[in-house]
Amino acid sequence: MATLEEGLSQFKALPKPESSRLIDFEQAEIRPGIVNGTYILIVSGTKPYLNMEVRLVPLVYIQQPEYWGVEVVGTLSGIGLPATAPYTVSLPVDGIRGKKGIEVLGANSSKQLPFPDVEQY
Repeated sequence: MATLEEGLSQFKALPKPESSRLIDFEQAEIRPGIVNGTYILIVSGTKPYLNMEVRLVPLVYIQQPEYWGVEVVGTLSGIGLPATAPYTVSLPVDGIRGKKGIEVLGANSSKQLPFPDVEQY
């Protein structure tokens, strides 16, 4: 049976999709959820294609990092309609919590967001 590290290496060696890409974001914030101690990541920006689906995709780790990476991914199906449009996406981050917070990863920038209940060093 493969170790966790070997399994992750095998996963990373798989071919990358042609229909998905990291895209830029303009704003990112962590807001408290309805239940105490829960949080929601909210990211917004402008997508380059009208029919592009935007999702927040957490990275895979073997150990809990300081800031858990979450990619802003745009996916196109079929022919892209070359007209920009605003987007806002959200993701509950309770199961993907870094020790200090979340790092949002876009095409040309990233932003580290600490959780409000984590003491700063």
